[in-house]
Amino acid sequence: MVTLSGAIDRQSSTPYYQQLVDTLDQRLSSGQIPQGHRLPSENELCKEFGLSRATVRQALQVLESQGLVTRIANRGVFANRTPAADEGWTIQQPQGFLENALSHQNRSVTTQVLRHGPTVLPAFACQLLKVPEKTAGYELVRLRTLNEVPALYSINYSPSELVPVIAASDDVLEGRASLSQALAEAGYTLGGAHRSVRAVAPTPEIAAALDIRPTTPVLHIRSTSWTPSGQHYDVYNTWVRSDVVPLEVNVDATGS
Repeated sequence: MVTLSGAIDRQSSTPYYQQLVDTLDQRLSSGQIPQGHRLPSENELCKEFGLSRATVRQALQVLESQGLVTRIANRGVFANRTPAADEGWTIQQPQGFLENALSHQNRSVTTQVLRHGPTVLPAFACQLLKVPEKTAGYELVRLRTLNEVPALYSINYSPSELVPVIAASDDVLEGRASLSQALAEAGYTLGGAHRSVRAVAPTPEIAAALDIRPTTPVLHIRSTSWTPSGQHYDVYNTWVRSDVVPLEVNVDATGS
Protein backbone atom coordinates (compact mmCIF):
# COMPACT_ATOMS: atom_id res chain seq x y z
CA MET A 1 0.00 0.00 0.00
CA VAL A 2 1.26 3.50 -0.89
CA THR A 3 0.83 6.60 1.28
CA LEU A 4 -0.23 9.74 -0.54
CA SER A 5 0.17 13.39 0.28
CA GLY A 6 -1.96 16.17 -1.11
CA ALA A 7 -4.58 18.71 -0.32
CA ILE A 8 -8.08 19.61 -1.44
CA ASP A 9 -8.61 23.20 -2.58
CA ARG A 10 -11.69 24.23 -0.59
CA GLN A 11 -12.04 27.43 -2.62
CA SER A 12 -12.06 25.70 -6.01
CA SER A 13 -15.27 25.27 -8.03
CA THR A 14 -14.09 21.75 -8.95
CA PRO A 15 -16.02 19.19 -6.85
CA TYR A 16 -14.02 17.57 -4.07
CA TYR A 17 -14.44 14.09 -5.50
CA GLN A 18 -13.07 15.24 -8.88
CA GLN A 19 -10.06 16.84 -7.19
CA LEU A 20 -9.36 13.51 -5.50
CA VAL A 21 -9.81 11.69 -8.83
CA ASP A 22 -7.27 14.02 -10.44
CA THR A 23 -4.78 13.57 -7.60
CA LEU A 24 -5.04 9.79 -7.59
CA ASP A 25 -4.92 9.70 -11.38
CA GLN A 26 -1.63 11.61 -11.31
CA ARG A 27 -0.19 9.22 -8.72
CA LEU A 28 -1.26 6.23 -10.83
CA SER A 29 0.07 7.67 -14.09
CA SER A 30 3.39 8.75 -12.56
CA GLY A 31 3.98 5.38 -10.93
CA GLN A 32 3.82 6.73 -7.38
CA ILE A 33 1.17 4.07 -6.96
CA PRO A 34 2.80 1.18 -8.84
CA GLN A 35 0.77 -1.14 -11.02
CA GLY A 36 -0.77 -3.93 -9.01
CA HIS A 37 -0.37 -2.14 -5.68
CA ARG A 38 -3.23 -1.45 -3.31
CA LEU A 39 -4.44 2.11 -2.89
CA PRO A 40 -5.00 3.52 0.60
CA SER A 41 -8.28 2.42 2.15
CA GLU A 42 -11.36 4.65 2.14
CA ASN A 43 -10.70 5.52 5.81
CA GLU A 44 -7.09 6.40 5.06
CA LEU A 45 -8.09 8.61 2.14
CA CYS A 46 -10.74 10.31 4.29
CA LYS A 47 -8.09 11.20 6.88
CA GLU A 48 -5.43 12.13 4.33
CA PHE A 49 -7.62 14.55 2.36
CA GLY A 50 -10.19 15.57 4.96
CA LEU A 51 -13.11 14.20 2.94
CA SER A 52 -16.25 12.26 3.74
CA ARG A 53 -16.46 8.54 3.02
CA ALA A 54 -19.17 9.22 0.40
CA THR A 55 -16.88 11.63 -1.47
CA VAL A 56 -13.94 9.21 -1.37
CA ARG A 57 -16.13 6.35 -2.52
CA GLN A 58 -17.40 8.46 -5.44
CA ALA A 59 -13.83 9.26 -6.53
CA LEU A 60 -12.81 5.59 -6.39
CA GLN A 61 -15.89 4.66 -8.40
CA VAL A 62 -14.88 7.12 -11.12
CA LEU A 63 -11.37 5.65 -11.27
CA GLU A 64 -12.84 2.16 -11.45
CA SER A 65 -15.23 3.17 -14.24
CA GLN A 66 -12.23 4.49 -16.21
CA GLY A 67 -10.43 1.17 -15.88
CA LEU A 68 -7.61 2.69 -13.83
CA VAL A 69 -8.26 0.63 -10.70
CA THR A 70 -9.99 -2.60 -9.73
CA ARG A 71 -11.89 -3.24 -6.50
CA ILE A 72 -11.37 -6.72 -5.06
CA ALA A 73 -13.84 -7.77 -2.38
CA ASN A 74 -12.38 -7.92 1.13
CA ARG A 75 -8.96 -6.84 -0.16
CA GLY A 76 -9.23 -3.26 -1.39
CA VAL A 77 -8.71 -1.19 -4.53
CA PHE A 78 -5.70 -1.94 -6.73
CA ALA A 79 -3.93 -0.07 -9.53
CA ASN A 80 -4.52 -1.83 -12.83
CA ARG A 81 -1.60 -3.03 -14.87
CA THR A 82 -1.32 -1.21 -18.19
CA PRO A 83 -0.95 -3.80 -20.98
CA ALA A 84 2.05 -3.44 -23.28
CA ALA A 85 1.30 -2.31 -26.82
CA ASP A 86 2.14 -5.74 -28.21
CA GLU A 87 -0.20 -7.65 -25.88
CA GLY A 88 -3.70 -8.82 -26.71
CA TRP A 89 -5.48 -9.24 -30.01
CA THR A 90 -4.11 -7.83 -33.25
CA ILE A 91 -6.76 -6.43 -35.57
CA GLN A 92 -5.24 -5.93 -39.00
CA GLN A 93 -7.65 -3.32 -40.28
CA PRO A 94 -8.36 0.34 -39.45
CA GLN A 95 -11.82 -0.41 -38.08
CA GLY A 96 -12.06 -1.42 -34.46
CA PHE A 97 -14.55 -3.83 -32.97
CA LEU A 98 -16.99 -1.04 -32.08
CA GLU A 99 -17.19 0.11 -35.68
CA ASN A 100 -17.57 -3.49 -36.83
CA ALA A 101 -20.37 -4.11 -34.37
CA LEU A 102 -22.23 -0.93 -35.31
CA SER A 103 -21.85 -1.55 -39.03
CA HIS A 104 -23.38 -5.01 -38.69
CA GLN A 105 -26.34 -3.92 -36.61
CA ASN A 106 -28.44 -2.67 -39.54
CA ARG A 107 -30.10 -0.30 -37.13
CA SER A 108 -30.37 3.47 -36.97
CA VAL A 109 -27.34 4.98 -35.19
CA THR A 110 -27.54 8.51 -33.82
CA THR A 111 -24.91 10.54 -32.00
CA GLN A 112 -25.59 13.20 -29.36
CA VAL A 113 -22.72 15.45 -28.30
CA LEU A 114 -23.13 16.00 -24.57
CA ARG A 115 -20.25 18.44 -24.12
CA HIS A 116 -17.05 19.49 -25.80
CA GLY A 117 -14.30 22.05 -25.55
CA PRO A 118 -10.71 22.80 -24.53
CA THR A 119 -9.70 21.26 -21.21
CA VAL A 120 -6.73 20.27 -19.11
CA LEU A 121 -6.16 16.64 -20.03
CA PRO A 122 -6.41 14.07 -17.22
CA ALA A 123 -3.15 12.47 -16.15
CA PHE A 124 -3.81 9.11 -17.79
CA ALA A 125 -4.57 10.80 -21.13
CA CYS A 126 -1.36 12.84 -20.91
CA GLN A 127 0.57 9.64 -20.28
CA LEU A 128 -1.00 7.83 -23.24
CA LEU A 129 -0.62 10.83 -25.57
CA LYS A 130 3.01 11.19 -24.44
CA VAL A 131 2.65 14.82 -23.37
CA PRO A 132 3.54 16.49 -20.04
CA GLU A 133 1.03 16.35 -17.19
CA LYS A 134 -1.58 19.12 -17.09
CA THR A 135 -1.23 19.73 -20.83
CA ALA A 136 -4.21 21.49 -22.43
CA GLY A 137 -6.16 19.59 -25.05
CA TYR A 138 -9.71 18.90 -26.24
CA GLU A 139 -12.50 16.83 -24.70
CA LEU A 140 -15.42 15.44 -26.70
CA VAL A 141 -18.19 13.60 -24.83
CA ARG A 142 -20.83 11.75 -26.87
CA LEU A 143 -23.75 9.37 -26.44
CA ARG A 144 -24.67 6.98 -29.24
CA THR A 145 -28.01 5.26 -29.57
CA LEU A 146 -29.20 2.36 -31.71
CA ASN A 147 -32.85 2.63 -32.69
CA GLU A 148 -33.23 5.20 -29.89
CA VAL A 149 -31.77 2.83 -27.27
CA PRO A 150 -28.70 4.28 -25.48
CA ALA A 151 -25.74 2.08 -26.35
CA LEU A 152 -22.36 3.84 -25.99
CA TYR A 153 -21.06 6.68 -23.84
CA SER A 154 -17.65 7.91 -24.97
CA ILE A 155 -15.04 10.54 -24.12
CA ASN A 156 -12.28 11.44 -26.60
CA TYR A 157 -9.16 13.33 -25.53
CA SER A 158 -6.98 15.03 -28.14
CA PRO A 159 -3.66 16.90 -27.79
CA SER A 160 -3.32 20.67 -28.06
CA GLU A 161 -2.33 20.72 -31.74
CA LEU A 162 -5.72 19.23 -32.63
CA VAL A 163 -7.80 21.77 -30.67
CA PRO A 164 -8.32 24.11 -33.67
CA VAL A 165 -9.04 21.16 -35.97
CA ILE A 166 -11.80 19.75 -33.78
CA ALA A 167 -13.17 23.14 -32.77
CA ALA A 168 -13.69 23.92 -36.46
CA SER A 169 -15.37 20.57 -37.23
CA ASP A 170 -18.99 21.65 -36.88
CA ASP A 171 -20.39 18.39 -38.26
CA VAL A 172 -18.46 16.38 -35.67
CA LEU A 173 -19.49 18.65 -32.80
CA GLU A 174 -23.13 18.42 -33.87
CA GLY A 175 -23.02 14.63 -34.05
CA ARG A 176 -23.33 14.36 -37.83
CA ALA A 177 -19.82 13.25 -38.78
CA SER A 178 -16.98 10.97 -37.72
CA LEU A 179 -14.17 12.36 -35.55
CA SER A 180 -11.76 9.80 -37.02
CA GLN A 181 -12.57 10.98 -40.54
CA ALA A 182 -12.10 14.64 -39.58
CA LEU A 183 -8.71 13.86 -38.04
CA ALA A 184 -7.68 11.81 -41.08
CA GLU A 185 -8.57 14.72 -43.36
CA ALA A 186 -6.33 16.92 -41.19
CA GLY A 187 -3.42 14.54 -41.78
CA TYR A 188 -3.79 12.31 -38.71
CA THR A 189 -4.32 8.94 -40.34
CA LEU A 190 -4.36 5.77 -38.30
CA GLY A 191 -1.10 3.88 -38.18
CA GLY A 192 -2.01 1.70 -35.22
CA ALA A 193 -3.95 1.56 -31.98
CA HIS A 194 -4.03 -0.24 -28.66
CA ARG A 195 -7.41 -1.13 -27.14
CA SER A 196 -8.16 -2.70 -23.79
CA VAL A 197 -11.51 -4.04 -22.59
CA ARG A 198 -12.71 -4.50 -19.01
CA ALA A 199 -16.05 -5.01 -17.32
CA VAL A 200 -16.67 -2.14 -14.88
CA ALA A 201 -19.43 -0.54 -12.85
CA PRO A 202 -20.54 2.77 -14.43
CA THR A 203 -20.60 6.06 -12.59
CA PRO A 204 -24.08 7.46 -11.85
CA GLU A 205 -23.65 9.94 -14.74
CA ILE A 206 -22.81 7.21 -17.24
CA ALA A 207 -25.52 4.90 -15.91
CA ALA A 208 -28.11 7.65 -16.30
CA ALA A 209 -26.97 8.40 -19.87
CA LEU A 210 -27.11 4.70 -20.81
CA ASP A 211 -30.45 4.23 -19.01
CA ILE A 212 -29.19 1.43 -16.78
CA ARG A 213 -28.78 0.92 -13.05
CA PRO A 214 -25.45 1.97 -11.48
CA THR A 215 -24.98 -1.66 -10.41
CA THR A 216 -25.25 -2.95 -13.99
CA PRO A 217 -21.79 -3.82 -15.39
CA VAL A 218 -20.77 -2.34 -18.73
CA LEU A 219 -17.79 -2.94 -20.97
CA HIS A 220 -15.18 -0.22 -20.71
CA ILE A 221 -12.94 0.19 -23.75
CA ARG A 222 -9.87 2.38 -23.72
CA SER A 223 -8.11 3.10 -27.00
CA THR A 224 -4.96 4.98 -27.91
CA SER A 225 -4.35 5.76 -31.58
CA TRP A 226 -1.19 6.86 -33.34
CA THR A 227 -0.17 7.90 -36.84
CA PRO A 228 2.13 5.85 -39.13
CA SER A 229 5.02 7.98 -37.83
CA GLY A 230 4.16 7.04 -34.23
CA GLN A 231 2.55 10.30 -33.09
CA HIS A 232 -0.17 9.62 -30.51
CA TYR A 233 -3.19 11.75 -31.32
CA ASP A 234 -6.36 10.28 -29.81
CA VAL A 235 -7.33 8.62 -26.54
CA TYR A 236 -10.88 7.54 -25.90
CA ASN A 237 -12.83 5.92 -23.12
CA THR A 238 -16.06 4.20 -24.14
CA TRP A 239 -18.63 2.50 -21.94
CA VAL A 240 -20.72 0.00 -23.88
CA ARG A 241 -23.99 -1.75 -23.17
CA SER A 242 -23.07 -5.15 -24.59
CA ASP A 243 -26.75 -6.16 -24.47
CA VAL A 244 -27.25 -3.55 -27.20
CA VAL A 245 -23.89 -3.63 -29.01
CA PRO A 246 -22.16 -7.04 -29.18
CA LEU A 247 -18.43 -6.62 -29.71
CA GLU A 248 -17.07 -8.57 -32.65
CA VAL A 249 -13.51 -9.66 -33.45
CA ASN A 250 -12.68 -11.07 -36.87
CA VAL A 251 -9.80 -13.53 -36.96
CA ASP A 252 -7.88 -13.95 -40.23
CA ALA A 253 -5.25 -16.66 -40.18
CA THR A 254 -4.29 -16.31 -43.85
CA GLY A 255 -1.43 -13.92 -43.13
CA SER A 256 0.09 -15.93 -40.30
